[in-house]
Amino acid sequence: MTIKDYKFAGKKAIVRVDFNVPLDENGKITDDTRIRGALPTLKHILDEGGALIIMSHMGKPKGKVQAKFSLSQIKEAVAEALGRPVQFAEDCAKAQAQAAALKPGEVLLLENLRFYPEEEGKPVGIEKEDPAYESAKKEMKARQKEFAKTLASYADCYVMDAFGTAHRKHASTAVIADYFDADNKMLGFLMEKEVAAVDAILKDIKRPFVAIMGGSKVSSKIGIIENLLGKVDKLILCGGMTYTFAKAHGGEIGGSIVELDKLDVALGVEELAKKNGVELVLAPDAICADSFSNDANKKVFPSNAIPEGWEGLDAGPEAQKNFAKAIKGAKTILWNGPAGVFEFDNFCDGSRAIGNAIAEATAEGAFSLIGGGDSVACVNKFGLADKVSYISTGGGALLEAIEGKVLPGVAAIKGE
Repeated sequence: MTIKDYKFAGKKAIVRVDFNVPLDENGKITDDTRIRGALPTLKHILDEGGALIIMSHMGKPKGKVQAKFSLSQIKEAVAEALGRPVQFAEDCAKAQAQAAALKPGEVLLLENLRFYPEEEGKPVGIEKEDPAYESAKKEMKARQKEFAKTLASYADCYVMDAFGTAHRKHASTAVIADYFDADNKMLGFLMEKEVAAVDAILKDIKRPFVAIMGGSKVSSKIGIIENLLGKVDKLILCGGMTYTFAKAHGGEIGGSIVELDKLDVALGVEELAKKNGVELVLAPDAICADSFSNDANKKVFPSNAIPEGWEGLDAGPEAQKNFAKAIKGAKTILWNGPAGVFEFDNFCDGSRAIGNAIAEATAEGAFSLIGGGDSVACVNKFGLADKVSYISTGGGALLEAIEGKVLPGVAAIKGE
């Protein structure tokens, strides 16, 4: 079933969204991209005469009620975005009466799903090495099914629109789908767009295909990097992983971030790129600081000759030119991860250079997909959101999809 074909009139729809939005110390939303992303689905259901039950997680409360992760903090923002009042269920597993009383056009927001350990379905307070772990895991899986069944009981149909959590087999993202037949479960508009964007990258590649992978660790990106080396024409590796590559060749990197146990992995990536005929672009220089601070003293050093007392916090001027040159003329672009500590205004030039180059290539006809929280924050910070083709709401989910893994949140709907 597709969301466009479904008749919502007189029905209650429970929708899994990803409203895990960043909040400041006063509980105010600092970036509402995820809420705006879900609006087409939510408004469509209401406009079609349905009642709406919204569920989401926030943060990592680890199965415990924590006020700082309460979705009550965003209730008014959701109401403002939808242009109508939003009711709130203080306990997501005890909202039967509120759900039953919902009338067409009304909205109910459930409290944080992850206040219950059953949402993630992992045993709490027991280590994997413990002999009792397997039985605890089995018991938790049974409890997870019951939790999902309770959530499902609130509604007539289920809509999965949380791409950011689609790679997790949680109660609300996958298990709940078992309690709805094929005619009463569907992907939301955001999920449909996300899946189509991934397909554009994987199944309909226009060349040259350039991927930019940033971030601090090679280890967290190795699966996606190896997968991309079989698909891309050029791969730009930047951010903190720059210094692991420099160190792998015996370079001096001062106090820069490094994974000393991954030097062989870095060399293996270079070997695989060479074998596959992929142009691997690394930063030859770095903008360094004498402390981890926006106000630190700055100096440019070669990435493999950073003295003690200095650490690389951004891609250097030569690196910025090289990155822009590698992106120019691309027809397909994927960006995940910044080139430096972009949160510091004095160390965001490398990320800005990448963003600007992607915007220029997009204007010349490239399809550009931006994924992962930090990359999305980058394009928003630099005012480039409307100058790229597609901004994904999912970090881990996007990477796993591009890595070729089946996403449980998609498979549960499609019956894969």
